[in-house]
This record gives sequence, C-alpha cells and structure tokens, in this order.
Amino acid sequence: MLTINLIDIASARSGDKNNVCNIGVMAKTKEDYQVLKKHLTADLVKAHFKGLIKGKVDRYEWDALESLNFVCHEALDGGASRSLRMDTLGKNFSSHLLRMELEIDTIA
Repeated sequence: MLTINLIDIASARSGDKNNVCNIGVMAKTKEDYQVLKKHLTADLVKAHFKGLIKGKVDRYEWDALESLNFVCHEALDGGASRSLRMDTLGKNFSSHLLRMELEIDTIA
C-alpha cells in the first residue's frame, strides 16, 4: 500500500443548497483520474467528514472532464438559516476533503 495526499493529484470546489453540499474533485492528469475513480469512494468521503454528513453521499463520474462529483445529503445541519454550526456553508468542504490521505495499491 502507498499513501498519497489527495491535494497532490486533484483540485476541488464545493458549494451548497439548503442542507446539501456538492463537492467536485478534478484530477490533475488522466492517470490521476484513474486513481480517483478506483480509490475515492462515496463511503470514504462520508467517513472523512466524521459525522458532519448525516445522510447519504452519492458519487457521479464525469469522464469527459476527468472529475468526480459528490453530493452529500444532510451535510449542513439544516442549512445556513437553521444551523448553529460556526460554519454553516458547504464552501469549505472542498478544502477539507483535499486534506485527505488516500491509501492506494498502485499509481494508475
């Protein structure tokens, strides 16, 4: 097994609508996209956020853009107008996800 930092092979953007956070993860190379497709699962993303995401996480593959999109349900404690969290928006989820370390069996 090899451990890599997600930020070394991808960039990310995120946003929110109500209680749903959307995180787009874009591979830096075609080879990196294959690593993402194989190793960056919806379950792993949910586990990375340790209880912040209370609902399901859906993963969508966008091969033409070498990107993955994660839709995180019940992720914002009710949304900006309902939450008592310090940061109620999903804009910071991408930065937090890029701190993830991925364990992979091969580089491509």
